[in-house]
Amino acid sequence: MALHNLSPAKGSTKSKKRIARGQGSGYGGTSTRGHKGAKSRSGYSRKRNFEGGQMPLQMRLPKRGFKNINRVDYIALNVSRIQELHDKYGMSDISHATLYDKGIIKKNDKIKVLGNGELTAKVTVVAHACSESAKSKIEGKGGSINLA
Repeated sequence: MALHNLSPAKGSTKSKKRIARGQGSGYGGTSTRGHKGAKSRSGYSRKRNFEGGQMPLQMRLPKRGFKNINRVDYIALNVSRIQELHDKYGMSDISHATLYDKGIIKKNDKIKVLGNGELTAKVTVVAHACSESAKSKIEGKGGSINLA
């Protein structure tokens, strides 16, 4: 026995079906594709969600709601979070650039300061929007808030 005379056991493998090699092969003529129609043609591919000509599900369901193209999404920055940033990093000037450098927000995020929590530090905040309660808490501790 040697590598060159090894072969699979008798009957364990089948030969490849030779399609479109003439009538004598048994698979000539229509080449196992049946008669005519789109599926018998070369280049056929069914469209995604095609349901045989029946109205597709996504077209049968009603449209709902709308997306307001003028909506502005803000990242909420509570007064309690500002206090945490002051305690953890010693940040007294909080702006988009400083928050971006720390990896807290993304490049194009807009910041809105909200008044949830307590503040004991004097901080200067630059944000895109601010609630009245947050403004009063920040200015009550001697800090300032600027809208960019």
